[in-house]
Amino acid sequence: MSSRRTAVVAGPLVAASFSAVLIFSGTAGAEDEGPASGKGGKVVDEAPAGVKLTTSLPEKISVDNGSEKTAITATVKNEGSQDSGKIRLLVVGFDGLVVKNVEGCSAIPEKGLPEGSNSGFACPLDNLAAGKSKSYAVDATYDLGKTGKICLPVQTSDGKKTFWQQGPVPFGTTNPSPDAPATPLLLGTDNKPAGPGGKELPKTGPARDLLPLGAAGASLVAAGVAGMWWSQRRRTGRQEV
Repeated sequence: MSSRRTAVVAGPLVAASFSAVLIFSGTAGAEDEGPASGKGGKVVDEAPAGVKLTTSLPEKISVDNGSEKTAITATVKNEGSQDSGKIRLLVVGFDGLVVKNVEGCSAIPEKGLPEGSNSGFACPLDNLAAGKSKSYAVDATYDLGKTGKICLPVQTSDGKKTFWQQGPVPFGTTNPSPDAPATPLLLGTDNKPAGPGGKELPKTGPARDLLPLGAAGASLVAAGVAGMWWSQRRRTGRQEV
């Protein structure tokens, strides 16, 4: 990942031509999702007057221990009194959690992914009316031998501002069940791989909390620790203009 060139996740990079992705059938977890939660979310850039954008993820998902498939519902909501105008929701996977498909959205090409991530989809919205929400069915896989995180930024349609960002927030369990048909994972919990013989957990620390992306965007909050994803490069880009 360290050799990957960071790039701007802009309109041309999330065109429909990149959206051909296998949709998994029989994915575990769709019926197991708990209440929705905005855990790990934070306002980044100020939204237009009267617009309040948030996201939510299920409190609980379930991973099939054989296929590693899981299903997640990602929801964006406008809790304000005014319509949002054109925005986009990104759904990005990290570490053991790989986003395979988001219904109605376009895959972000590898060169456009944020550094440290492994997959992502962009979901454009022409408008989200005041008090309304939109949910997206997310098909993913989860390597239970690793930690896994997901991130939901809500941006302007060109990606220059990020009004809200949930994550990267982990899903995981401290009580793995390798012999069961499926393993339940909880939002906001670092995963503990089943052992012995489990794969080594990826190293964590301050270096992994800083995930620079390209020139357009805003900051990212990394698993409860304030980190910067987009904003540093964006400010630098403005100075160079």
